[in-house]
Amino acid sequence: YQTCLTVASKFATTISGPVANITATTGVTVTCSQIGISSCPGSLVNGICTWQRKLAVTCINGSTVRIRVQSNALPGRCANVPSYASIQEQNIDFEVNFNPTVSVKSQTYSPSTQSALDAIVCSISNQQYAPSGSNLTTYSSATTLTTLAGMSIDNVPILNVNSANDVDPFYPPAGYTAESVDSCLAHPQVAGIYHYHMASGCAVSPPTGNISSCSATAACAADIASYSLTTFPSSAKKLTVIGIAKDGHVIYGPYLASGNLVTSGIDICNGMFYDSIGNYAYFATTKFPYITGCFGPGNYPSFGPSCTTNGQSSYTMSVHAAAQANG
Repeated sequence: YQTCLTVASKFATTISGPVANITATTGVTVTCSQIGISSCPGSLVNGICTWQRKLAVTCINGSTVRIRVQSNALPGRCANVPSYASIQEQNIDFEVNFNPTVSVKSQTYSPSTQSALDAIVCSISNQQYAPSGSNLTTYSSATTLTTLAGMSIDNVPILNVNSANDVDPFYPPAGYTAESVDSCLAHPQVAGIYHYHMASGCAVSPPTGNISSCSATAACAADIASYSLTTFPSSAKKLTVIGIAKDGHVIYGPYLASGNLVTSGIDICNGMFYDSIGNYAYFATTKFPYITGCFGPGNYPSFGPSCTTNGQSSYTMSVHAAAQANG
């Protein structure tokens, strides 16, 4: 329970939960002069787009500790969105077992061929449901969001990594166009849900004032995955909570407690057994699926997926996963 409270405290909450309806609560006011009326999730106040960010993250004590996430999915900072797109308030409300116990010996997914791997990690709908051990409950009044993978600490949803075409939105295979995002690496989808596919330091240290597009930011335009690392402040070069996945596992930034960058040890879902007591979490990486591609644990095949040009070519267990596998 204490671990849950510690994780929950990292979220930029606006009210103590649980609440009946997060959208009916008083939030924290955000202003952004660069968003026009057609794209604004709130209203213009003295000509400036103004909205409220609303977030409650509640730990529920019991024989199984649960965590409830209630969010209106609006950022606490500016966003750079095209004039034809809009950001709209949502009502996200789910409850799940916190940090459920999982084992490398009992994998949710263990594909043995590339096509089997593709069917898992190259599918935008594969995170609609969480494994039974997570006991995911979505409250009926909430927005039905089949592509939701988790929630970032800054109230911005993390959606499944794939584009609507079931490919990497940033490094797609030949024949597909990469999607555009802002310099915080987020963008709105068709229903106005502003979201991440790749981790951004904006979640840890939100920028003030207007932000640019990725395409107008040279380093981002050149290599968005490498750029994503540079957005994290030096204070985040340790084990840093950046979100919670819909299966109840914690999402950490790109670094381990040692300060080392995560470059190996993750499974096909981007999850890792990262400590000696068997905790499993997702980590932000510079390779597809960037945050999470499925609800693990997954396996460690000697091949990668075909829906990206920036994927892992093979996967290796962390020392902790290997110890557990051989234990």
